[in-house]
Amino acid sequence: MRIILAPMEGLVDAPIRETLTKVGGIDRCVTEFVRVTHGMLPPRVFYKYAPELHNQSLTRVGTPVAVQLLGSDPVQMGLHGARAAELGATQVDINFGCPAKTVNRHKGGCILMREPELMHEITEAVRKAVPAGVPVTAKMRLGYDDRSMGVACGQALEAAGASEIVIHARSKVDGYKPPAYWEEIARVREAVSAHVIANGEIWTVNDYWRCRKVSGCDDVMIGRGLIARPDLALQIKASQQGEQIPEMSWLEAVALVREYAEVLQGWLEDRYVTGRIKQWMNFLRQGFAEAEAIWPQARKLRDVAPMLACLEQTPETSGKRHQAA
Repeated sequence: MRIILAPMEGLVDAPIRETLTKVGGIDRCVTEFVRVTHGMLPPRVFYKYAPELHNQSLTRVGTPVAVQLLGSDPVQMGLHGARAAELGATQVDINFGCPAKTVNRHKGGCILMREPELMHEITEAVRKAVPAGVPVTAKMRLGYDDRSMGVACGQALEAAGASEIVIHARSKVDGYKPPAYWEEIARVREAVSAHVIANGEIWTVNDYWRCRKVSGCDDVMIGRGLIARPDLALQIKASQQGEQIPEMSWLEAVALVREYAEVLQGWLEDRYVTGRIKQWMNFLRQGFAEAEAIWPQARKLRDVAPMLACLEQTPETSGKRHQAA
């Protein structure tokens, strides 16, 4: 019954992985995708996206981190899978789920679900190139134009050697609009013997249990829900034991944002740090009434210090979590 932190390009970077895994409850993370094109990427690119490679592919609290690749050239994907393993990756994941227009336009991510044969070639090339002891896994949606390709693509990935398949319960055309079609994940799970992990629209403990029941999956991957509620994984783990623990307060969430900002300031210019904080804040609005209340003011700020001061001077207004619609 594992909980995996989803890769979210431009947001779930190494500092957020460190912050959220320190809160607890997360069993594994996946990096933002490393984009593979024609030439061989130098090691520094892998280390940029996965600095955990310097620590046996673990966060500081010991949570495993998989390196994710995105591309459509089987030869290059195989070479980069091998390079990731050489640099210390303990799991290589392949992105067949990204819905971004720029990614799809360059034949990466979810658009590959129109071609299960190519998905098979890519996965097989990575599996052959990566040492047998390193799992090769994949993340996909239910299809590109509609939700009809899930079974065919899942079977193609399994036949190519993928040991686990994460399925986001929507098509590319569905985007991120509710609902999530967990019942379609169940159809794929029943058609393959590879381990299937459910993903999509898990915002609360109740969502987690409903997703497990409908999809039939024991393991789930959570992205936006964990960004909005940093203690969601802990809450779920407590519920698995039949327990209930106090929810994270707004001031505790602010302390996490501050810690995140301090790490980012060692990497980026302040204006980029503020941008990352705003991205996180935008999700926190769905988890905390206080974040929603200060958002009109916070979104206008450009410097880190005023942004953090804005967060920290906000009294806890309700003590109640927002409930996702």
